[in-house]
Amino acid sequence: MSAFAGTSVRFGYGTNGFSNHRLEDALAVIADLGYEGVALTLDHHHLDPFGPDLPRRVEALATRLDRLGLGVVIETGARYLLDPRRKHAPTLLDDEPAARLDFLRRAVRIGADLGAEAVSFWAGIRPPDVPQDQAWDRLVRGCDEVVAAADAAGVRLGFEPEPGMLVETIDDWFTLRGRLGAPGCFGLTLDIGHCRCIESRPVADCVATAGPHLVNVQIDDMRRGVHEHLEFGAGEVDFPAALRALADAGYGGLTAVELPRHSHAAPAVARASLEFLTAARAAAEALAATREAKEVPQ
Repeated sequence: MSAFAGTSVRFGYGTNGFSNHRLEDALAVIADLGYEGVALTLDHHHLDPFGPDLPRRVEALATRLDRLGLGVVIETGARYLLDPRRKHAPTLLDDEPAARLDFLRRAVRIGADLGAEAVSFWAGIRPPDVPQDQAWDRLVRGCDEVVAAADAAGVRLGFEPEPGMLVETIDDWFTLRGRLGAPGCFGLTLDIGHCRCIESRPVADCVATAGPHLVNVQIDDMRRGVHEHLEFGAGEVDFPAALRALADAGYGGLTAVELPRHSHAAPAVARASLEFLTAARAAAEALAATREAKEVPQ
């Protein structure tokens, strides 16, 4: 049986790559192109979690996602939502993380109301005046609070290792998970490009290691040592091998394109991305079939 027979890689697209579009227009374009889901970054222009009449807006969005046939994951990487002067501030590592914790609790509630497959978040960059051990203690305390909220809401969390942040590798994620006591709702968000950028193992091996814990996957191209989200084919990722590894791992969640700096050409980039990924998935299926043919006893 083909490795793809029981698991279909489901492609989505991130709304942070449609920042020049109204959310309702972005969703329509994404669905019309043939994507199966959306990675929704909560932001001031895309379902502002601090804006008025939030319950009504969330209910309307749930209806629209259902009509368009789109699955959804919630992303929390908005750059200036909490502080108009400091990117991504505050984080769980700062002296005053209350605004970040409030935001993450709101994201969990929104995720529950939308039936989101996961709510994704990350650690943040360690402030230079905060020692490493103290930063880890702050992160664990903050994550404990987010886990409690997610448990109460029945929501899965996807924690993302991010280059340059306190938790930047898959091994760091395992360390954090262990310090949290391995809560059931605490899963892993994996960015395929990050695997090429910073991990010591091949991308497919990273996927295999992360596989049992994956709840959310972001996909983009990248080069070794350079944290820059590139269009597909402009970097060094072996996508057929990566997609085959996702199928082998039995991952059935969304695999969403993460190109946050390409909003100026979002419809064209989204179309080209899906064409590339569809071809890569076909190549991955061919690789799986070839492998299985070689394993059949003669």
